[in-house]
Amino acid sequence: MKENQPIVIVVACDNHYMPLLAGLIKSIEINHKSPEHIHFFILDDGISARNKSKLERSVSPAVFTIHWLLKDEVIPEGMSIPYDNSSYPLIIHMRMFIPYFIPAEYEKVIYMDVDMIVNDDISKLWETDLQEFIIAAVIDVRIRKFDSHSAVRNYRELGFDSETKYFNTGLLLMDTRKWREKDLTPKIFRCIDDNREFANYPDQYGLNVIFAGQWLEIDTKWSWSAEEWNPDASLVHFIWRKPIYKTYMFDKRYQEMFFKYLKMTQWDDFVPISEFKRLMKKAMNKILKLPLLLKSKNK
Repeated sequence: MKENQPIVIVVACDNHYMPLLAGLIKSIEINHKSPEHIHFFILDDGISARNKSKLERSVSPAVFTIHWLLKDEVIPEGMSIPYDNSSYPLIIHMRMFIPYFIPAEYEKVIYMDVDMIVNDDISKLWETDLQEFIIAAVIDVRIRKFDSHSAVRNYRELGFDSETKYFNTGLLLMDTRKWREKDLTPKIFRCIDDNREFANYPDQYGLNVIFAGQWLEIDTKWSWSAEEWNPDASLVHFIWRKPIYKTYMFDKRYQEMFFKYLKMTQWDDFVPISEFKRLMKKAMNKILKLPLLLKSKNK
């Protein structure tokens, strides 16, 4: 690895989740001790100019260069987001386009969900040697294998063993050059389309099926679920209820960590969001998918 090569991180976000993104980026800044500069690419799903300005004023330009990319402008010609039945936002699929829009000079990228905080130097993750693999990820500590919790319900029909390891897609270390060479995104989306009734977690389903047995496993401390306390977690992932909600129900120490970082940002006066607004957000996610549903039926 070249000395002081910049670290490249990509996230996807909308206005609703901006407090989560602010907490995440501040946690990375506070714990980044090595000299690498960080190029931080944000896939913008309708983020307001006010929120963009607040985020830029929340971080140190000595640590970060922030790049704003409009969500709809990075989708390669001939590709489109697949329809799924979940209430997850459409932007969960944007990670699949990263190898096609990221500058070719960046052959390695960290993708992160915004519902995370980092309690360690991100350079330690960045230095992971991908070896011959295209992606590295963390085993999903709640699910772990294909036959658990309906992760890949049709694994037998697909020819997989029940013990096949299952990873969480909230954190991915990607070799973008190898991904492009194999043109993997259309294959992943086709997998989701063809198995829609089995894809409870659509992006995870597609990625786990396509990369089954062909991904590098990272230590679970780099994507530890907030459901269980681990004082040594390098990265905490709020997989279920987010810390920005009044109805947050998991270990309060993680929520306190999140707000410690958030209070260092322009969201220092943030008030947790009501359950009603949380449910409205989930309903809106479903509504925004209706055009994709109609398109899929007309194929």
